[in-house]
Amino acid sequence: MIVVTGGLGFIGANLVKKLQQEGFDVVVKDVKTETLTEIRNWFIKNNLDITAIFHMGAITDTQEYDTIKLDQYNYSFSIFMWNYSALHNIPLIYASSAATYGDGKSGYSDESIYHLKPLNPYGVSKQKFDEFAISAGHKPKHWYGLKFFNVYGFNEYDKINMASMVFHGYNQIKFTNKIKLFKSYNNKFLHGEQARDFIYVDDVVDICMFFLNKKPKSGIYNVGTGIARTFNDLGKIIFKSLGKEENISYIDMPDDLKNTYQYFTQAKIDKLRNVGYDTEFHDLEDGISKYVQTLNNI
Repeated sequence: MIVVTGGLGFIGANLVKKLQQEGFDVVVKDVKTETLTEIRNWFIKNNLDITAIFHMGAITDTQEYDTIKLDQYNYSFSIFMWNYSALHNIPLIYASSAATYGDGKSGYSDESIYHLKPLNPYGVSKQKFDEFAISAGHKPKHWYGLKFFNVYGFNEYDKINMASMVFHGYNQIKFTNKIKLFKSYNNKFLHGEQARDFIYVDDVVDICMFFLNKKPKSGIYNVGTGIARTFNDLGKIIFKSLGKEENISYIDMPDDLKNTYQYFTQAKIDKLRNVGYDTEFHDLEDGISKYVQTLNNI
């Protein structure tokens, strides 16, 4: 039996579907239907044969500034999952985030994490647990912290503002025939030339399955494509996928984002490749085309 926390969320739901397709018995634990206390009690009381835990559950809002709430959900509960996995010798695969890299001045390598400076409390909460995982004296036999970069794909609906720009861009173009992107406030980047390492959710799920099945060396791994693409690229690809004429405009960025905005992210994926993950990623054109086709069919 495999347990997926956050199994009703974006990445979690896609992962649960894949696990079920592969014939695994899956149990979903999610704060949408249970409290943290209820989930803890389930783990403590259950005598079932858990073969692995995917800890995908977390507060993912990069604009959440309630540090007590973030500490409770993203740090303290993650420590509970860690301790439970270590005690029962259960492999643990948990969700970290590229938000830990902050403005990118320290690079995007997953080989060393202690020098990183996240730009927001969400990133701090993820960084804090990554540091705990690295330094903990007690560890699950197999453990993996996956630093997800900008994931997009089916089942983003409940993420609302935190849904990918692919999802928001699709809806803008579908219903208004135009897309609005943030202006740049960094003279190194023109408007719309801010760039992200966008990764299709199917690729993320495939990497999760790789760690489950192959169990390479434990540690923290970047989960991105290794290639940064601009928001202008993203918009143009959506227009093409919908068969519409390009119409991109640039709007002011909210003041509360200006000091915490990442202008560039690009995963260094040598570590992932070196442990044997050799599957090619969807490029942005292919990923968006598949996603748009899925959205059009709903």
